[in-house]
Parts: sequence; structure tokens; C-alpha cells
Amino acid sequence: MDEFLYQASIYLAAAVIAVPFASRLGLGSVLGYLAAGIIIGPVLGMVGAETEDLQHFAEFGVVMMLFLIGLELEPRALWDMRHRLIGLGGLQILFSTLALMGAAMATGQPWQASLAIGLALSLSSTAIVLQTLSEKGLMQTSGGRSAFSVLLTQDIAVIPILAFLPLLAVAPDLQFTTDGSIQRAVDGAAQHGSGHGGGLSLVAGLPGWAVTLVTIGAVAFIILAGIYLTRPLFRYIHAANLREMYTALALLIVVGISFLMTLVGLSPALGAFLAGVVLANSEFRHELESDLTPFKGLLLGLFFITVGAGINYKAFLEDPGDMIGLALLIIVAKGTVLYFVGRAFGLRRRAQWLFTLSLAQSGEFGFVLLAFSVQLNVLPQVLSEKLLLIVALSMLITPLLFILYDLMSKRISDQKPEQEPDEIDEQGPVIIAGIGRFGQIVNRLVRASGFQTIVLDNNMEAIQLMRRFGVKGFLGDPTRPELLRAAGLSKAKVLVAAMDQAEEVTKLVAYARRQRPDIHIIARAFDRNHVYELYKAGADDIVREMFDSSLRAGRYVLENAGLSEYEAARAEQTFYAHDRRTMRELAQLWQPGVHARDNPAYIARSNELERDLETALLQLAEEESDRKSA
Repeated sequence: MDEFLYQASIYLAAAVIAVPFASRLGLGSVLGYLAAGIIIGPVLGMVGAETEDLQHFAEFGVVMMLFLIGLELEPRALWDMRHRLIGLGGLQILFSTLALMGAAMATGQPWQASLAIGLALSLSSTAIVLQTLSEKGLMQTSGGRSAFSVLLTQDIAVIPILAFLPLLAVAPDLQFTTDGSIQRAVDGAAQHGSGHGGGLSLVAGLPGWAVTLVTIGAVAFIILAGIYLTRPLFRYIHAANLREMYTALALLIVVGISFLMTLVGLSPALGAFLAGVVLANSEFRHELESDLTPFKGLLLGLFFITVGAGINYKAFLEDPGDMIGLALLIIVAKGTVLYFVGRAFGLRRRAQWLFTLSLAQSGEFGFVLLAFSVQLNVLPQVLSEKLLLIVALSMLITPLLFILYDLMSKRISDQKPEQEPDEIDEQGPVIIAGIGRFGQIVNRLVRASGFQTIVLDNNMEAIQLMRRFGVKGFLGDPTRPELLRAAGLSKAKVLVAAMDQAEEVTKLVAYARRQRPDIHIIARAFDRNHVYELYKAGADDIVREMFDSSLRAGRYVLENAGLSEYEAARAEQTFYAHDRRTMRELAQLWQPGVHARDNPAYIARSNELERDLETALLQLAEEESDRKSA
């Protein structure tokens, strides 16, 4: 017991220290777990032989991860993405596997082992790439979306790969020796990698057709149970009114399905993934996610720590140049495939390089597939240890690839050849710059009220969409002086700055105010700081895009919390008037480039004004109470 508590403390302490530190450096949690394992294992020698046993237990985190991936993948969403998933993702996996398989065969590996190596190394790191793309704000770019599609395809592809690997196993009467060679098995060692390990099996001794029927029946049972049994089960658990029972049920679903898959000789991950897809449209989906996510995270973290702790550092020290060179070779091979696949699907310049560099490493599923291949007698242990080290090195190099992308992106422009702006042949009293979700509402109201508007926007799709609905707009950059002059800035009464970029709105307001001190400028603000910028730029009316809707929502809350509609409306009006006065006063104290928390005068006056608001609303409530009692 003491030994168990000691080991548990070591693993948890390593994770708690290393992972936040790695995340702060922008390296991601996976690399943090790997580093933690390397430190407590090869470096300090604080853990030892128990890591292999722990790894078998921690692999259950992979099963949970695939179940949660299935929950995120609604069948309809998968069908809508089929072209990008099958095309972009499928071709990447196919050509990367073939390239890496060819490289392995060139070193003298048999084709079965080479194919397993190619499949394992063709998959990229979902955890590292998605986290880095999110942190850098690149997820919504063309390259980021393409990378996400490939990662999603790879996550799905793990399932058939796990099911396919047993077919590559060395013949049952053969086994690998410690040096990686193959010899005839003795003393029952041929059972190694059979997949059942002598345990329970529903298919042992059955003919092939019966095994097929049992397997299909097990899969059908999972699908039908997910459709028809989960709702009654959750209702039964709900009647107990015990929160922990939901967690127990979520664990039972995953553990039970995994056990059933093991009985029929299939991968537990396959069953978990199928169950997740079946339950993706269930009303219990979010409940299952919230219950299983902490277990998945901890078990996966433990898995990566054990991988790091089990890395054969002696192999690295014997020939570090060879190990690093092989890791770089994998990155170059995958990067070449990614470059040409991305180009075939229309990615260019910055998007193409982001797609190529972000996915060039091997990933965490490589650890899973390599460990599984050793269990199945597809790969020898000695070769697997080297490959695990190479995968870890390629992941450690990934932050450098993103740094390389940052350097390249500064020299590469993704700007398309600027489209010729429309010839503006009309002028009107109201100019609306920007016809997105904000400007559309303004334009509809003003036009419906009988006033002519001149709409400018540099988004061709938005302009074309407007024209389909019979609304004329002009293509062009609203901040360009010549377009504003053509639109009638010198004669217009009102200018609405409603573009989607805060910097462009401020730039337009400042220019228009210099050219027309008398024009009334209404500007869209994105937040409080932007309000102050627009105030100094010369806007007359500044509308925070979320303010009015939030204020109306607050009024609804008051109406349903006990106030009458009249009382709630007065409170709303009081808040609105106070906020406008407050914004004008605080704008005088606001300092560009200085965060509000670093501005003592701003903070002090803001607190005073907040107390004034509370006093005004309390006084309003007292007046209403007196009116009712009179």
C-alpha cells in the first residue's frame, strides 16, 4: 500500500508541476505529460518496472477519448463533411502511410511491420495541433480548418486501423526475440498477441461464419442499445437523485461496451466509438461528456506519462543524431505529402504552409498503435521502443514548426488581387459602411422608413447576397477616401460605421470627422475600450453591439423576478442614462494602451459611479413603493 501511494504521489506531482509549465510555454499538455514521464523515469529514475502495467490501465483513456469523439460526430455532420474528410484527410493518411512504409521497407523491415509503422506514424497530434491553433487564433483560417478536417479524419481512421492491425501479426507459432528477430515459439508462447490472453471469449473455437455472425450481433446490440436502452436507463438513474449515479452509468456504458468488444475479439475502442456516434443525437450527450471528460483527461495524461517514463533513453544517448535525424525525416516525408495534398485541394501560400507544418509530426495515437502492435506481435519490442522515441521527438519539434510558420507568414501575403471597386453612381443622405449582421438591420430600418442609403462593403459575397434581395450596394473599401467622396460624404447627413474590424471603424470615423466636422457619425463599438477610441476619434453616437440586447435581457429578468413591466422599464431607462453619462466621463480618464486595472484614477471613478447607479436604482424602487402605498 505504501509503495502504491508513493508511486501515485510521484505521477500526480509530476503532472501537476510539468503540465501547467508546458502549457504556459505554449508547448501543450501532451508534451507536458511526456516531459513529466521523462523526468521521473529516465532522468531521475523515480519510477521503473510498474510503468508497463500502468500503461495497460491508462490505455482505457484512449477508449474514453474515442467514445467522446464519437459523441461529437453526428452522422449528419459527418455526411456533410464527407468530401473534405475522404479527400483531404483520406489522401493524407494514404500517401503518408505509403511513403513511411516504403522508408521502413528500405531499412529491411518486413512488409507487415512496415505497414504498421506507416499507419502509426501517418497520424498527427490532435491534442498539440488543435490547442496551438486555438491559442494562436488560427482555427478559423483556411489552413486551420483544413488541418482540423485532417485531424478529424485521422481520429476516425484510428478505429479501422485498430481493427486491421491484428491481420498483420506474425504467425501464431512464431515470436519476436529481444533483438527483434523472429523464431519458432515454444512452451505456449505462441499465444502472445492472440488478443484474448487466455481470457473469456465468445468466439473461441467457433467456425469463421459463426465468428462473423457473433461479431455483427455484438455491433448491432451496441447500436440498438444506444437507441432504445439509454433513455430508460437514464430515467431510472434520475429517480435515485444521486449525482454520482450519472457518473457510474457513464463509466458502465464505456466499460461494458469495451468488455463486449473484447469478448468477440474486436478493439474496445471500436465499440466505444460506435456507441458515441449512436448517442451523438441523444439528449444525454452533454451529461455523458461532462461525466467522462475528467476521467479521460487523467487516464490519457497517465498514459502519456508512462510513455515518457518508458522511453529507452539509452537508445537515444547511443546515437542521438540518428534518432533526431529519423524524427526530422518523418516530418519531411509527411510535410511533403501534406504540401502536395493541400495544393491539390486549393490551399495556397500562408494557408498551405500552416496546413503543412502543423500536421507534419507524428501524434499521440502513434503511441497507442505502436503499443498495440507490440501486444499483437506485429512489431518487436526493441523496434517499438525506438519508434516511440522518434514519435516523442517529432512532437517535441512541433512548437519549432509553428515558430517557423510564424516567421514565414510575416514574409508571405495572403491578400488576393484587390478587386476593382464598383463605380458609385448614386449619392444619398445616409452612408452605411459595412453590411454585415449589424449594418443589415440598420439599413433595413432606414430604407423601410423611406430614406435612401448608400451601402459600401469590401465583401463581395455580402454585396451579391444583398443584390439577390433587391438591395443595391457598392463593392469597395469604405475607408478609401475616393470611394467616400464618390458616395457623397461631402453632402451626406449621417455616416454609419458598421464594419466588422474595430480598427477600420476607428479609422473611418477619424477620417470622416476631419473631412466633415458637421456630419453625424454613428459607430459600431466592439467593447468598452473601443468606445473610448471612437469617442476620441469623433463619433457622435456609439453603439456597443451587445449592449442594447443585454440591457433588454436584463429587463426581462426583472419582469420575471417580481417587478412590473413599468418598474422594469424605468430601471432599464435609468441604467441606460447612467451608462451613457458614465462612458463620457470615464472616456476622459481612459489612457490608450494602458489596461484599466493599471489606471488607478479610472478604477476609483468607476467604483464611485457604480455606487451612484445602485443609489439611483434603490431610490427608484423606494419611489415606486411610496407611489403604490399612497
